[in-house]
Amino acid sequence: MQTITKVYDTYDKARSAADELESGGIPMSKISVLANRYESEKFGEIERTTELGAGVGAGAVIGGAAGLLAGLGVMAIPGLGQVVAAGWLASTALGAIAGGATGGIVGSLIAAGVPVEDAHVYSEAVRRGGTLVSVQAEDHNVAKVQSILGNYIPLDPVTQGAAYRKAGWSAFDPDAGPYESIRVVAAREQRSTLEKLNSLKTQQETNHDQSHKQTR
Repeated sequence: MQTITKVYDTYDKARSAADELESGGIPMSKISVLANRYESEKFGEIERTTELGAGVGAGAVIGGAAGLLAGLGVMAIPGLGQVVAAGWLASTALGAIAGGATGGIVGSLIAAGVPVEDAHVYSEAVRRGGTLVSVQAEDHNVAKVQSILGNYIPLDPVTQGAAYRKAGWSAFDPDAGPYESIRVVAAREQRSTLEKLNSLKTQQETNHDQSHKQTR
């Protein structure tokens, strides 16, 4: 089994990925979604149903959600603040924290097989308004899961981490204050700008390569 994790700039992209995973035959029990509560006004419909150390999901539902996402619950995770989550990852993180273990969300991602640097970037991205989708994929489903998750344009942890470090960030800090609505919007705008610049750079490099081949 392999754990495959991606972070998306918006909840809607992550939700679409999770929906396609389910419709593609990936069991709900193998999929986790974790989002900053302030990522979307839709989450205002969910009351604070889950406290630190309690089980994930208490029947809270976002209108129109089905399957895994019908069980989204709100909880608090150190460094992230209030998050909306469903699935095994949040349960693992909360269980570790309640049991006095160190590491929290970063430790849970690392334990699931996510590289250390990526785990820090993914956690920080959720703190700043991103939405994480993590899948425990059986070996025969790895290619399918990677393809589905890739269809919804996940953030590149290398590029995103470099942008964070350029602004003075070094690692996810569970003692840092959570991002709320205004800062989440600002962080998304920064990610959107970075994504557009990277896309433009890629297109320019492609055009240069094609031009070079034509002149040979």
